[in-house]
Amino acid sequence: MWSRETEEEEVCSGKLGGVMATRARKKQRKGSDTAVQGTNDSSVVSKASAAAQGYFRDPFIQHFVCKVSRRAPLINRGYFVRWRAVDHCVRHFLHITAKCPKRQILSLGAGFDSLYFRLHADGALDRTVVFEVDFPDVAQRKAALVTSNATLRGLLDPCLPPSPYTGPVYLCNSQYRLLGVDVREKSQTEEALSAADLDWAAPTLILSEVVLTYMETQWSDAVISWAAKRLPRSLFVMYEQIRPDDPFGRVMQDHFLKLNSTLHALQQYPDLPAQRQRFLDKGWERCVCVDMNTFYLGLVPQEERDRIETLEPFDEHEEWHQKCSHYFILTASRGALMEQALLGQASVPSVSPSWSSTELKASAVPVCLEGLGLASTWMRLEGLLLTGGSSRGGRVTQCRSLIRDQNGWRSTTVEASADLGVRLYHTVTPLPGGGGAVVYGGRSSPLRPNSDLFKLTFDPSAAKAPRPDAEKVQVEPMDCTGNPPPPRFRHTATVIRHGGRHFLFVFGGKNQSACALGDSSFLSLDQQLWTEFPVGGDVPAARHSHSACSYLGSVVVFGGLSREGEPLGDLSLLTPTEQGFDWIRAAVRPPPVPRYSHCAHVLGDKLIVVGGVWMHSDGAPGVVIVSLSTYSSMEFRLDTSSVPWPLMLHSFCSELTDSGEPALLLIGGGGNCFSFGTHLNPQPVSVCLQPVCDYLQTPGL
Repeated sequence: MWSRETEEEEVCSGKLGGVMATRARKKQRKGSDTAVQGTNDSSVVSKASAAAQGYFRDPFIQHFVCKVSRRAPLINRGYFVRWRAVDHCVRHFLHITAKCPKRQILSLGAGFDSLYFRLHADGALDRTVVFEVDFPDVAQRKAALVTSNATLRGLLDPCLPPSPYTGPVYLCNSQYRLLGVDVREKSQTEEALSAADLDWAAPTLILSEVVLTYMETQWSDAVISWAAKRLPRSLFVMYEQIRPDDPFGRVMQDHFLKLNSTLHALQQYPDLPAQRQRFLDKGWERCVCVDMNTFYLGLVPQEERDRIETLEPFDEHEEWHQKCSHYFILTASRGALMEQALLGQASVPSVSPSWSSTELKASAVPVCLEGLGLASTWMRLEGLLLTGGSSRGGRVTQCRSLIRDQNGWRSTTVEASADLGVRLYHTVTPLPGGGGAVVYGGRSSPLRPNSDLFKLTFDPSAAKAPRPDAEKVQVEPMDCTGNPPPPRFRHTATVIRHGGRHFLFVFGGKNQSACALGDSSFLSLDQQLWTEFPVGGDVPAARHSHSACSYLGSVVVFGGLSREGEPLGDLSLLTPTEQGFDWIRAAVRPPPVPRYSHCAHVLGDKLIVVGGVWMHSDGAPGVVIVSLSTYSSMEFRLDTSSVPWPLMLHSFCSELTDSGEPALLLIGGGGNCFSFGTHLNPQPVSVCLQPVCDYLQTPGL
């Protein structure tokens, strides 16, 4: 603490300005520390919600909240994978050190975590002491909660005094020590741990769950270095955020900035290689880190993942995978014994696509229009119909339109003769010869898929009106016969030909009882009859959120999300035979990056795929061009510098346009970004394809 005498000495030496600046920084840090402590309260509520829904077993976390509140399924899943990763590392450490006479767990910034109580109840703390360190205010609150709760107090020594000790040691049990100290204060932390009888030579697990990143990097680096120096037989386990610069990362950073809880480590250590090198540079001998997609798919058994799928209705796959790609679990070791406790290297396939040096320019279209899970189709040459979806105002039931004239794009209302109802992730398929379009499937909620079919007919007089007040659409329910497929959403519906007749080909999707469908169905468009055909060949795996495009009487299917929850990068063609259809699997070289929730179009003999969600590449997916004659591919990144907001390209729709130069018009998109808030693209975006025209027109590519 600064005294008046100290101030006078600093004035004489010309350092008062530095003193004042130091005080200002301390005041600012105190405010930030308070905000960081608030993240503990939010986190424990989310953990309690996930436990209550059966994602993991923790009968003690409920005692650290006033009331268990149910979080959204996406947040429950997010906290499950966090809990599962940390629990995996803790159990592995205890297994490796099972024969050691003494071992320790040191939890930094422990908050209201229930780790000690869970491990004690499981009988897993033989010859083990758990040390928890957090701000004095947090430690004092936790000590009061523990000593006033009969269930928690029952897992402590019977001789424990009825009221908490004064700091820095607020609770002292034979296997549990709760300390109130700021871990940035190295000497105070070391002194407090020594006073609590931490054995600096014993095998020690150091646990940090989203703690160090809230510190300025100089302090978090110092903690990592200090731990490596003082604990020569130790395993450091850290769970934190990465990838700050893509759209999801920008929303994530903005969220924590608004909470006055800046994620400091992200700028200097933005990805897995940087985090790994950080620990190696700070004195750790070995380090393994993986993002949570890799952990979940590679280290969580399929049986357990299947169980998670059944717990709650869920249809936020894009946001789930994006959340998991922005968090990681890291293990770093000191000493030969602790090297055995490092994370196993999860086996998740990766690809090496061919990247073009050319970036495609994306620019915002000055029309206010947003939506998730909507669908589009051309009504006429310069008019697009938009159906369904949801926005900040809720589910959209009214059809909308985008019209292009000499002044550019504008949005107008649509007069529909009948209501299409609430509908997300449905399809709107243009009929051959400009005969309108067919609306099929979709959902109002993950538990309410439908199999409705409507025929849309567009008013031809609208094209003659210079600026009509509203477009007009005739909506007629289609009364079909035959054996219809089960209701679904996130499917595709494409026109295919067989024997000179046109059929609506429905493939894949999901519904309330199936996480991914793999069936093929055919609707005769002239007879309105569901028709059965023999389908053979190399049948693609079940999937949803894929793309399907008509091509020379066949259908090209690309990507999607598999039944196991993994993005796909395969390309298959359904081609007519004399009796039915055959699937042909195309070997694309180099393989495109696996993705789903994208859009695709055929231009000439090239498949143009835009956007989607992928898991093992940095940045947002751009455009991949696949030649349908040679099955070669080329990936193009998007230049989004002219788009003033994070551009999220999933749950959107797109159309090819041509007004002097070919372009893609991307409409809607975005999602609920975990607990960081909802981001919806507020305007359509145009992507200029002119730079790749030469590639598109080159024969044989």
